[in-house]
Amino acid sequence: MKNLIYTLILLIFFVSCKNDISSKNSTVTTNLSASIKKEIIAYKTIDINGVQIAYRESGNPKNPTIVLLHGFPASSHQYRKVLSQLAAEFHLIAPDYPGFGNSDFPNADTYQYTFDNLAETIDAFLEKKEIHSYALMIQDYGAPIGFRIATAHPERVTAIINQNGNAYEEGLGDAWEGIRALWKDRNAQTENALLPAFSLEGLKWQYTHGVRDIETVNPDNWHLDYLRLNRPNAHQVNLDLFYDYQNNVKLYPKWQQYLRDHQPPLLIVWGKNDAFFPESGAVAFKKDVKNIDYNIYDTGHFALEEDGNAIIQKMRSFMRKLPK
Repeated sequence: MKNLIYTLILLIFFVSCKNDISSKNSTVTTNLSASIKKEIIAYKTIDINGVQIAYRESGNPKNPTIVLLHGFPASSHQYRKVLSQLAAEFHLIAPDYPGFGNSDFPNADTYQYTFDNLAETIDAFLEKKEIHSYALMIQDYGAPIGFRIATAHPERVTAIINQNGNAYEEGLGDAWEGIRALWKDRNAQTENALLPAFSLEGLKWQYTHGVRDIETVNPDNWHLDYLRLNRPNAHQVNLDLFYDYQNNVKLYPKWQQYLRDHQPPLLIVWGKNDAFFPESGAVAFKKDVKNIDYNIYDTGHFALEEDGNAIIQKMRSFMRKLPK
């Protein structure tokens, strides 16, 4: 009889332990699934005034939003590490501009390729997505687009994260020489002088110039850009944007006034070896913004390629300190 009682006790204990382990495993699996789901990057499109805008999105929309604005010749692809690594804490959204990435490439006869118009499209994108409070991450072309949005809606911008996004004349480097010649006199000669920028070697140079270790830079970057820049009329459209960039320079005083008046929290994560926007462009922000988390990296134009992990950790720390 005693043996039977002991056997029953052991059986009950075994079943209880098994259920407890099963319950814990179920909880772990549920938590892991939720975490993985948060880090999934969704690839979406949305119609903005007849143009299909492609965008990448990750994280919970209830969390603070970071709008990721890409540069030339890139797309939202440049933010793939950010979208993955910060999704557990933040809502991240990265649109491709018309003519870039996976967005529509409307004909220049129906869509005017100017920075005013690109900014208007991305502003309309945020409106349609009902995103009315956000930090802006700007890089290269993302700066003139982002500053247009910020000056239109200063109350919506919680912070600016700046990776080589210029707003000062002293931040225009030597690589602008050919484009300045285009501004002075647009003709076949000044246009043709810029065509090497659209070649495979020219695109590779933009990603690898100034980096410490070329093996840290994904070659898919310039190969994807090369394919897009070889679509019909792509060279002409991008020359139009090169020419229009002079209108960004004219707006620098307005953007600087916005910084002085509104003092957005500013994180600088700048590649100092950028031939287009050298470190002098980062230093210039100190004239107008009081609250700066200032970080300079020994890398090039696309600093996220080589120093992405360090920059993303800075972004995480910076965003956590913002007022809720």
